[in-house]
Amino acid sequence: MMRKKNRLIQSPGVASFLASVASIGIGLLFGYILLIFIKPSMSFYGLKQILTAGFSSSEKFAKVLYQAAPLILTGLAVGFAFKTGLFNIGAVGQYTIGTFFALYAGVVLKTPWWVALLAAMLGGAIWGFVPGFCKAMFNVNEVITSIMFNWIGLFLVNLMMANIPEILANHYGAPNADRTANLAAANKSAIIPKWGLDKLLNSDYINISIIITIVVAVIIYIVLNKTTFGYELKACGLNRNACVYAGINARRNIILSMVIAGSLAGLGGGVYYLSGTAQYTIVKSLLAMGFNGIPVALLATSNPIGIIFSALFVSYIQVGGEAMQPEFAKEVIDIIISVIIYLSAFALLLKEIIRRVLNRREAKLEREAQAEDEAVVAAAQKAGIAEGKGVSK
Repeated sequence: MMRKKNRLIQSPGVASFLASVASIGIGLLFGYILLIFIKPSMSFYGLKQILTAGFSSSEKFAKVLYQAAPLILTGLAVGFAFKTGLFNIGAVGQYTIGTFFALYAGVVLKTPWWVALLAAMLGGAIWGFVPGFCKAMFNVNEVITSIMFNWIGLFLVNLMMANIPEILANHYGAPNADRTANLAAANKSAIIPKWGLDKLLNSDYINISIIITIVVAVIIYIVLNKTTFGYELKACGLNRNACVYAGINARRNIILSMVIAGSLAGLGGGVYYLSGTAQYTIVKSLLAMGFNGIPVALLATSNPIGIIFSALFVSYIQVGGEAMQPEFAKEVIDIIISVIIYLSAFALLLKEIIRRVLNRREAKLEREAQAEDEAVVAAAQKAGIAEGKGVSK
């Protein structure tokens, strides 16, 4: 029983979990030291807000869930591609294109919310296809193509939205022409339903998007770990040449990997902007939500189930950062998250350190168990010899 327990402690999943917890702990410690330097008298208050604000009221907890939903999906977009040997840094562009497809379907075409979400997935998939195609057919580094497509996607969406009056707020009587229309005025059926969660948590933020994203994460986990298709995708990521030798269509799998990753990021844009509370603003900077998927995936070491919890954590401390104001600037929490992100990038190093520590502990326990067994055998032999002498007499 003890040895089974030791094997469980040494499992890769446990090592990954401990590495992530270590990254979070060091990041929070660094954040607390930073708060002491900025305002010593309020440092404990700031740390308390970071750690407790997300649970301080039902409204704040609802906001944690609301922000976590798109984070889970962009994290899955990065993590899914990484599991198949690709670095999908283009989740930002896929998220932006998915946002446009969702809003166009919901505001202009007047589709219901679920159709608009499917449109968001289609938009993200199209934007993920191109880097995947270039990687598969011409071996062009997907990091380069996806970064370029981030900016192409941003300016293309801004251009299209600026030239489609029906999608802008001023078409519905609002004075602003630089943001999309409020869905409640444009098409109520495009708003993701709440199913009573708003009454339960007393917040207009919450809807069923968090349920949708958790279901999607579970499906992705099953696909990657329990299906032949997922095995082929991961095998291509580990060794593309060996897969080709084994008869696996590596080019097809690379393209499909980026298409699926893109559809996940696009769905993230859909669930955020079809909430009925967010409006897309025409700006010249990339959307932060798409980039935040990278640290979420790194912190979870690209495990789909782990991504659920890492996204909830990042959303939780973001809400805590907002609660720190006005005593501390909001940028303080961004620094803390950045440190955690930086450390999570060294998750493999931390996993190796943890693995070595656990191996040493396992070896020590094995030596102790062996010594105990030898002592028992020696005692039994001694008792047997003594008994034999007694019989001979």
